[in-house]
Amino acid sequence: RYLARAEELTATDTEDSSLNYGVVVDCGSSGSRAFVYFWPPHNGNPHDLLDIRQMRDRSSRPVVKKIKPGACCPSRAAAPSAPRRDGAGWLTAPSPPGISVTAAAPEQATAYVRPLLRFAAEHVPARKHRETPLYILCTAGMRLLPERQQAAILEDLVRNVPLEFDFLFSKSHAEVISGKQEGVYAWIGINFVLGRFDHEDEEDAVVTVALGEQGKSLVRKRTVGILDMGGASLQIAYEVPDSGAISSPQQVRVRPRAQPLPSRDCCRPWTSLCQQEEAAKSLLAEFNLGCDVQHAGHVYRVYVNTFLGFGGNFARQRYEEHVLNQTFVHSRLHSQQTGLSPEMPFLDPCLPVGLEDTVVKGGQTLYMRGRGDWQACAKLLQPLLAGSNGSHASLVETYKAPIDFSNSEFYGFSEFFYCTEDVLRLGGQYSAPTFTSAAQEYCSQRWEVLTQRFRGGLYSAHADQHRLKYQCFKSAWMYQVLHEGFQFPLDYASLRTAQLVYDREVQWTLGAILYKTRFLPLRDLRQESIRQAHGSWLRLSFVYNHYLFFACILVVALAIVLYLLRLRRIHRRQLRLAQHTLLWLDKVVVPLGQGSVP
Repeated sequence: RYLARAEELTATDTEDSSLNYGVVVDCGSSGSRAFVYFWPPHNGNPHDLLDIRQMRDRSSRPVVKKIKPGACCPSRAAAPSAPRRDGAGWLTAPSPPGISVTAAAPEQATAYVRPLLRFAAEHVPARKHRETPLYILCTAGMRLLPERQQAAILEDLVRNVPLEFDFLFSKSHAEVISGKQEGVYAWIGINFVLGRFDHEDEEDAVVTVALGEQGKSLVRKRTVGILDMGGASLQIAYEVPDSGAISSPQQVRVRPRAQPLPSRDCCRPWTSLCQQEEAAKSLLAEFNLGCDVQHAGHVYRVYVNTFLGFGGNFARQRYEEHVLNQTFVHSRLHSQQTGLSPEMPFLDPCLPVGLEDTVVKGGQTLYMRGRGDWQACAKLLQPLLAGSNGSHASLVETYKAPIDFSNSEFYGFSEFFYCTEDVLRLGGQYSAPTFTSAAQEYCSQRWEVLTQRFRGGLYSAHADQHRLKYQCFKSAWMYQVLHEGFQFPLDYASLRTAQLVYDREVQWTLGAILYKTRFLPLRDLRQESIRQAHGSWLRLSFVYNHYLFFACILVVALAIVLYLLRLRRIHRRQLRLAQHTLLWLDKVVVPLGQGSVP
């Protein structure tokens, strides 16, 4: 296993004609990237997946290219706008600078991805282009567009890309994927790299998975769940072994006993039970990664959910708006000036001691000064888990499939890793008591001390002034999300925060191509079965021909023998006839001669 991981970091042998290739273009909201993958022929075991790896160039660098609109469409591209606030005061996402900039001129879509496809064509051997699948998958930026504009962009790609490139590309290879699909692909990619789909390896922990409604079960290697917190959103994905998870009594709101349970066909406005059940089903994705649909060894049931507004940066903005509103209301009621001037700032427990900051909204300014109380900060953040005024989903009330914390494992990425590693240097195995103690110690330090440590190089090379300023807040927010929002026990020891898996960054595009090409092993299996059948026919033909040859020789020999016997019999018959003729002549001809003498 470890040798195979080392081989993945070496240059790809493009001279090997047995290798297959695939290209995935990720059309994201901040730009687009092309990833080139390769895999050797399938090993012939119908229960194994393709061994897909990211292609590496001659310098052993990953073959990936990223572009932004200005690099390919200068006449159409617009500079990314800054984040802005809507009428309600919420920070909204900037207008997306990805492929969606071609919405007004969809005929520019192919020109937008052309540099990426040329890059891929240069690295994939030319003899392999016609059998190399190409997938163009669009994410958040395209999802914001109306369906009519989405369809126009995809139509231009489907019509024009095959005219310029020989990749295997059809209408089904260009699509706008949902956030749920993106989460599933990310989950597939992480577990594939970790080897959790290799069921023959019995070194790791196992889990019992329920299959369908027939009461059957399967014991296989345990997969890992993923937690990913970005700047704007939070995402979680994990396998649900129990098929009856959506009917868990702990996850469905209980109605008063005096009220009868309505039928599924007539949900009443006064209850949300049916809506909750349907929402629960929409958050569960069931799929088969194997090439044999009749085999359940690779059937997975995954819970995926994305919480907009619960990322680290958006959470800080929601917190500041909450504090601003509360402070102004309190000042009016009590005729106080707290937070309204630099001389009487609001003492923010989520900022380091002595750090000054200001929040401006709607012409009002809130002056803040840090007091570094991590426990008080965590307490102030708890109400934010419930969302606000319907603008954001509730992390507490939203359905979450049950997690068996006694037999599970999770990986935390992005902000989960930055919060634990960049300043606290606790990345890796997560321990709630250790993390809490380190976060409290950091928050209690004066801002001058923290900046001095930063200049002294005591923190990670990735840490910056922004990280130092909001580390106290983000560590408290991560703690609340993990233990109050997702209900992870404080003694949970199976969470690992990470940025790389086996020294490489894992993209959701790897999971996408694994899923998209899951039926390709059938081609190799059919070819192998044909070769085996042809080989067995040759062996049978060889043996059969030998028998036929000996049979022919035997028939010929028998014919010769029969012919010789027949000749012998004819010869004997002729001898007998000759003898009878001589006797007749002796008896008849001689006496007649004697009678003619005088």
